[in-house]
Amino acid sequence: MDRAQKAEAVESLKGVFAGAGVVVVGHYAGLTVADMTVLRTRLRKEGASLKVVKNRLVKLAVDGTPKASVGDLFTGPTAIAYSEDPIAAAKVAVAYAKEKEQFVVLGGLFGDQLLNKDGVQALATLPSLDELRGKIVGLLQAPATKVAGVLAAPAGQVARVLNAYATKDAA
Repeated sequence: MDRAQKAEAVESLKGVFAGAGVVVVGHYAGLTVADMTVLRTRLRKEGASLKVVKNRLVKLAVDGTPKASVGDLFTGPTAIAYSEDPIAAAKVAVAYAKEKEQFVVLGGLFGDQLLNKDGVQALATLPSLDELRGKIVGLLQAPATKVAGVLAAPAGQVARVLNAYATKDAA
């Protein structure tokens, strides 16, 4: 890789780090090409990507930015999974790490915030943006009777409690 290619790779990595909602850093030592292809395919289905990176070039790309703290994670054979959706890449990477012990999640970035391994796993448990949108649409499409029933339930409970006290006093 000559100097021009390195400069191009650094600029590409700067774009990845600037545009990604989440970046998950992992070691891939021991994974076969077929295993990496499976991971790439799963990430692509969720709108995420995987890139095998040169550690020195990543450190150059994040140097002098608020994301510079992530540079410490880049040692050994490293790959980054990234997506604009702040949940997608984390979900797929954590699920794949559970499936294949050779893939180890080291940490990541959520915006400018550095995440450790536990932070990435916690992020992976959150519902994705599409799931949240689906829940909201489902709530909006609920029949009005259900909404009225939910709103009337507390008043009905108060009435039942008052009725119980009234019948208790009468007895």
